[in-house]
Amino acid sequence: MQDIKLARTQSLLKEILPSALANLNDTRLNSLNVIEVKCSRGKYFAEVFLNAPFATKQEKAEILTQLKKARGIIKEYCLEETGWFRCPDFKFSFDTTLEQENRLDKIFDTLQKERESKQKGKDDTCS
Repeated sequence: MQDIKLARTQSLLKEILPSALANLNDTRLNSLNVIEVKCSRGKYFAEVFLNAPFATKQEKAEILTQLKKARGIIKEYCLEETGWFRCPDFKFSFDTTLEQENRLDKIFDTLQKERESKQKGKDDTCS
């Protein structure tokens, strides 16, 4: 039963946070995508995974500092939208799984090409 409530909370935050970010004055924060929200069991803490493919490492660091400053505004917005008594503390971080998947895909492609070229070489010598 507790897991369902936790999943609902995470889902609701995943819906609300993009609109909370869109209400901020910083254009870099407005265009962030919320990928995933993971709440602690007591719902006092939530880690928000973001995606910003346009940003460099330096820009990502600046975005995280701006989000840290805007935490209070974001929490207040979430409280107004949900009617909750308490909102979890947010920790923002960038999701790197897509980058890792892309790197793995490139590695697999090169391995496949090497395998195909070796197979061609064997076929040519056998003929």
